[in-house]
Amino acid sequence: RLGLERADTAEKALTVIVDLLEKYGQGGNCMESHMAFTYYNSFLIADRKEAWVLETSGKYWAAEKVEGGVRNISNQLSITTKIDREHPALREYAKSKGWWDGEKEFDFAATYSYVNTARMTTSRGRYCEGYKLLNKHKGSITSEIMMEILRDKESGINMEGGFMTTGSMVSVLPQQPNLPCIHFFTGTPDPAR
Repeated sequence: RLGLERADTAEKALTVIVDLLEKYGQGGNCMESHMAFTYYNSFLIADRKEAWVLETSGKYWAAEKVEGGVRNISNQLSITTKIDREHPALREYAKSKGWWDGEKEFDFAATYSYVNTARMTTSRGRYCEGYKLLNKHKGSITSEIMMEILRDKESGINMEGGFMTTGSMVSVLPQQPNLPCIHFFTGTPDPAR
C-alpha cells in the first residue's frame, strides 16, 4: 500500500518497499488465532510499462524485472539466478551463514529457502499450479481468465480450510496513457463468490 501511495512507477514502488524493509523489518503473526505463524513476503509490482517480482527473507531481498511472458509468486521463494536488484549484503550474509560458498552461481531461492528449487515448477503446489494455469493461457490472458485462475480451488490458488484466501485483485494496465487502468477486487473472503 505504501509503495502505491508513494511511488509513480513499479521500480520506485520497489525502492519504497525495500527502504521500509531496511528501516522497520517485517514480521508478525499471519493468523488471527493464537497459533503463531509467520513468513516473509513476496510482491508482484507492476505499472503500465514494467513489472517486478520482489521476494524477501528477513531484511534481505532480491528483485527480478519481468522481461516478458507470465510470472507468478506464491508462499515460497521463486527468484533463482536472474536477480536485477538485491540487498547490498545479500550474498555476504549467505556466505557468513555457510549457505553459499561464493564460488558457484548465486541462486536466491536455493540459498535462502528450504524448498528444492529444481522441483518448483513440477511438483504439485500453489506455485506450480499457478505457473501451469498462466502458461496454459500465455499470450491470451484476459481479466476474465485471470479471475478464473484466482477462483480455482483444485489448484490451491483459492485456498479453503485452515488457511483461506481472503481476497483477490485483477488489474488491467493498458500501455497507452490515455486509456484508464481498471482494477477488480473481491468483495468477499472467497474469490469464488
